[in-house]
Amino acid sequence: MSFSYYGPLCTAVYDHTKKVGQSFGGDIEYYSERLKHCKGRILEPMVGSGRVLIPLLEGGLQVDGIDYSPEMLASCRQRCEERGLKAELLQADLQQLSLPQRYEAIIIPGGSFLLIEKREESLNVLRRLYDHLQPGGRLLLDLFLPDSANDGSQFGGNSTFHLPDGDIITMEGKLVEFDLFHQYKISYLKYEKWRNGVLLQTELQRLALRWYGVEEFKLVLENIGFTDVVISADFEYGKAPNSGNQKFVYEAVRKE
Repeated sequence: MSFSYYGPLCTAVYDHTKKVGQSFGGDIEYYSERLKHCKGRILEPMVGSGRVLIPLLEGGLQVDGIDYSPEMLASCRQRCEERGLKAELLQADLQQLSLPQRYEAIIIPGGSFLLIEKREESLNVLRRLYDHLQPGGRLLLDLFLPDSANDGSQFGGNSTFHLPDGDIITMEGKLVEFDLFHQYKISYLKYEKWRNGVLLQTELQRLALRWYGVEEFKLVLENIGFTDVVISADFEYGKAPNSGNQKFVYEAVRKE
């Protein structure tokens, strides 16, 4: 069995554990506050199933979403339709991103940027995002560091998810590679869907995570061409980071 990329079982678990409007540490409130004065369009790459996009739409902002996974986009589209919301949702590879419009702001919540496995690929994505901002437009994203209390194996162990329709999805995670020096780890996740004790479906996912030092990522942004980089801790704008256990939010501006 080959690996999937956020396939149907992963998407079902994602939807079950990341409800629309569910804030993690105040992230939705932060993005809503920092974007409330935007008059132009906003882009959310790696939009997933709309946890953040939908509250922003409901707040009156114009937000487009992009994701590589058709299953995630289908879920996001359905969630929007259920609420009577319209959004431009596109399937695209961020490394080849080429859209006709430029955006006032681009956001990547939830630490999703860390899912870009290779460093050169992540730099290329930042260049593409820079090119899709209006002069003076802002990039906002949040990052985190691996848990220093262990070997970084947050995706190890077993979990069970009871879905509203009565089906059960089990997830078994195994950390297969952890490289502290090169700043990445790789886990294999196995999803199994069960109904009345009968196995219906199996899905495998290879999940890579690449992290960055707090000041390192600021330098990365500046080397791309961004200016006025502000780093805030735990979704409090202007609060200086002082612990590796915090979330780090970056705001950076494309030159005028």
